[in-house]
Amino acid sequence: MQNYAELMFHEAVADLQRADGGYQQYQIAYQRRTQSGLSPEDIAFIESRESVYLASVTPAGWPYVQHRGGPPGFLRVLGPTRLACADYRGNRQFISMGNLGADDRVSLFLMDYVRKARLKIQGRATLRDLADADPDVVGALSLEGVPVERILTIDVVAMDWNCPKYIPGFYPEAVVTQAIARATAPLQAEIEELKAKLALKD
Repeated sequence: MQNYAELMFHEAVADLQRADGGYQQYQIAYQRRTQSGLSPEDIAFIESRESVYLASVTPAGWPYVQHRGGPPGFLRVLGPTRLACADYRGNRQFISMGNLGADDRVSLFLMDYVRKARLKIQGRATLRDLADADPDVVGALSLEGVPVERILTIDVVAMDWNCPKYIPGFYPEAVVTQAIARATAPLQAEIEELKAKLALKD
């Protein structure tokens, strides 16, 4: 993979960093953070996500961001620098698909609101009809019971773990439900015990 700073910190960005006093710090930090492929920790994070934000760009240069979601594991890591997921039937605007036909560069934003972590990925994407997609890629995805039309594959060019500052603490419904169940379990057990005692008195 490429160095994230070399890819994203173009001259105007570098000038702003120099003016702010952080340019050298970033250069040193990102040299240490460059890696050849996704680490086991990166893979575990990616495959545990239930959603991802995907940005593409129009031929006129307008950015377009779209949400992709599914059960944990809907976004799979197929190799050291390759991701894939099913593309479901949507609202038929085809904006992302049209954008990728002209420019395959994309940016992914993966959020974990519970742990307050975020991963940014720059890559090159292809979107193929299900019938035309690589059978090995299709076989690696969980497609049962979902209206899949296409397969999205992304070759990772660069990545960066972003700081957790200002990430709000949102919790998925399943996490909240489990926490409530754990907290109320002793009370429920006590209620059942009291009900049993009352039944004996009757």
